[in-house]
Amino acid sequence: MFLRRIYVICLLLACCIAGFPKDQPVVVNWPENGPTAFRFTLNRINKIGSAAGETNYGLDIAAENLSGKKISSATFNFYLFDKNNVRVGQGYIDLTNVSPAETVKMQIMALAVGTPVTMKVDANHLPPELAGAAPPRQVSITVYSVPSGARLKADGKDVGVTPVAVALGVGSHKLEFDKDGFNPGTYPLVVTQDQVSGGTITYELGASAHDTIELRDGTVLTGDVESVSATVVEVSLGGQIQSFDRNRVKRISLVERGPAN
Repeated sequence: MFLRRIYVICLLLACCIAGFPKDQPVVVNWPENGPTAFRFTLNRINKIGSAAGETNYGLDIAAENLSGKKISSATFNFYLFDKNNVRVGQGYIDLTNVSPAETVKMQIMALAVGTPVTMKVDANHLPPELAGAAPPRQVSITVYSVPSGARLKADGKDVGVTPVAVALGVGSHKLEFDKDGFNPGTYPLVVTQDQVSGGTITYELGASAHDTIELRDGTVLTGDVESVSATVVEVSLGGQIQSFDRNRVKRISLVERGPAN
């Protein structure tokens, strides 16, 4: 048998739990886009028993090689997600010595924990005969900033506000951070071929891009100090000039400004 190991938390069961009838086959094709190289079909699912929130099932499945080539060895990762898009399980399947158009039927046991409703299949290792079948490999990385709430661009495209998870392909990338009141910054990132999903990056934003004015009543203002005299401090706040009695100001922190254009 070419399925030597299966540690999937109910690979095809995820589809059945999501609302598929038990008496109808469930088909999973790989890859999702382009010509199908492998087709996995769940023909029947039988509940065996449950305990402590875990349910055992017996699965009758068939695996069909549609690539037109004999597959020497291939490994696939399976990721299962719940209704909140939280990954609740993962596993992998090894395939060995599968001839073109060959279908292999088998019975396997599966353990379901929680209620997965969606799944994703990624190729982990492919033989040379399947080198062009897989889509470009991407790695999921969670990006943080200090402070959080910075707008993030990856290779010039908006991807959200930190903290945020981004999917990046193998190669060089540029992350750009922007947050009101702070200098923008960039972070060069290289994703390697053997890098796995789940990593994190933390970027500390540069110093404030504006002056800081602390009043004696504890109020802290962020803006541009325009002038200071013996009696008045003028500050540009949101594009508007505001004047403060000099005696109300406790402390002023000035940032270095570039030359005027």
